[in-house]
Amino acid sequence: MGTRSEHGHELVPRPEQTPDALRAALAVVDPKRLPEMRRTKDEAFAKAVEWQSLSPVRSWVLAWARDIEIARRPDLAARHARARSNLEHEDAATAREALRELSAVLDEATKAVGA
Repeated sequence: MGTRSEHGHELVPRPEQTPDALRAALAVVDPKRLPEMRRTKDEAFAKAVEWQSLSPVRSWVLAWARDIEIARRPDLAARHARARSNLEHEDAATAREALRELSAVLDEATKAVGA
């Protein structure tokens, strides 16, 4: 299962940036995060009503699109996991490099989803 793209193997195609499409993709690439997605969606919609602004909803969509981009691409997912595992490394240089790499992965995923 999966597709090929300019990035190599992908577990699922990049979903549209709608709540339903994002939820469907997350159900495939990282289903254990579905409760978190539901909770943060509820929070975003509550803030949107309170603030009378769609910005919390847009932020929610972009954050999940970014996280799904990482999860659906094994190359990015592996880099993300490696960087996260070294964030609190006892060697300060290793921890700094992990932070730089984590930032690079997040930037790459954010750009990929057009944010």
